[in-house]
Amino acid sequence: MSSHHIVRDDQEPALIIANGAACSQELMGQLLEWSPLVVVLDSAIERVIELGIKVDVLIGDFDKDFNADVYREKQYPIEIVHIADQDSTDLEKACDYLIKRGIPAANIIWATGKRADHTITNITNLSKYKDTLKITMYDDYSRIYPLPKNFKKWYEKDTIISLIPIGEVTNITTTNLMYTLTNESLILGERTGSSNAVAEDGLVTVTYDKGTLLMMECHD
Repeated sequence: MSSHHIVRDDQEPALIIANGAACSQELMGQLLEWSPLVVVLDSAIERVIELGIKVDVLIGDFDKDFNADVYREKQYPIEIVHIADQDSTDLEKACDYLIKRGIPAANIIWATGKRADHTITNITNLSKYKDTLKITMYDDYSRIYPLPKNFKKWYEKDTIISLIPIGEVTNITTTNLMYTLTNESLILGERTGSSNAVAEDGLVTVTYDKGTLLMMECHD
């Protein structure tokens, strides 16, 4: 797969590659084409190198056998960021790194699939960054991102939409969905808005008061 170095503008989303299930080369290529910066978690670096992708930043806590010189030679120039903190995941380390660099947005791939604990943690941790980094998580079946408290977007009829709360989300009101909500609450583990659908071609609106609400645009 060719290098991503087409755009050099920190206003474009960076691309973070985690170490879950791989996405299609088509999806990866689309995201790489417009990404000014590719950040790879240390556990995924060998898989990424095998695909011929140019890496800008390698980040993680690394293991005792890690040899930075190997990757400096293979991927020159590359920034290697070692963060020993065991209280954050490597994906959190990557998001924190982008915030410190002043990069406003990130797309994330390879963050779902494989281990269920990693998948759940990666998705729910989107809540942590809803006010500091515009994040969209992709796999071959879903596009996931935190919703602002007033959301409006045009969709085609029958598009599958899931509204997934992180904890409790209150006073949710929607329009143009098959199953509408009117000043209602969703609570993870009790009631979610999974597998809803757009009623008609046009704008879908979602408003809510408190909490974190994830949008999942899905297809089979």
